[in-house]
Amino acid sequence: MSIRIFIYDDSIERRDSLKALLSLNDDIIVVGEASNCKNAIADVEAFYPDLVLMDINMPEVDGLEGLKLIKSKYPQIKVLMQTAYDDSEKIFTSIKNGASGYILKNDKPQRILQAIEEVNEGGAAMNPAIAQKVLDYFKPNKNKSPLSPKENDVLSLLAEGLSYKMVADKLGVSYTTINTHTKRIYEKLHISSLGEAIAYYYKNLK
Repeated sequence: MSIRIFIYDDSIERRDSLKALLSLNDDIIVVGEASNCKNAIADVEAFYPDLVLMDINMPEVDGLEGLKLIKSKYPQIKVLMQTAYDDSEKIFTSIKNGASGYILKNDKPQRILQAIEEVNEGGAAMNPAIAQKVLDYFKPNKNKSPLSPKENDVLSLLAEGLSYKMVADKLGVSYTTINTHTKRIYEKLHISSLGEAIAYYYKNLK
């Protein structure tokens, strides 16, 4: 079963080199190409690709916008992002918006073909350095917490549903001390409610 691929890249040289590379694989057919995403929906409807190779930085309508357009109407189409440099913020935005993977333009040809196969089979393809950054982004290291160890302890007990008084008893300190710790937690995390503090704990520290 052939994999139908559409290429978005504002560099014609890059598009030609990708087509040459992909032509080496009998299971891949390049069905179309474009220099930006201004006609993304029309392109997809005209060529029915299984997978889109999406450059991120393009004039007029870039790859991040193109990804959103395609995924909003055709969520089943897999999109593999590609860029010339490792830009963490754009990586995270792409992944949050439904990209199936991410390759760097200087990745070896074999790696690019492998990424296409992985994504086509339902996996996620990422350059190893990028994969680590993504893990770090979605599971921040506890050491990165702006809170002191004592404040972390207080927050973890509050997150378990204990009241201020119960936390004070458990830590062997006064209610006033817990109140002070909690105020500092709010200030450091720039929040104003216990609900927000608990949400922060489960997202970043749990």
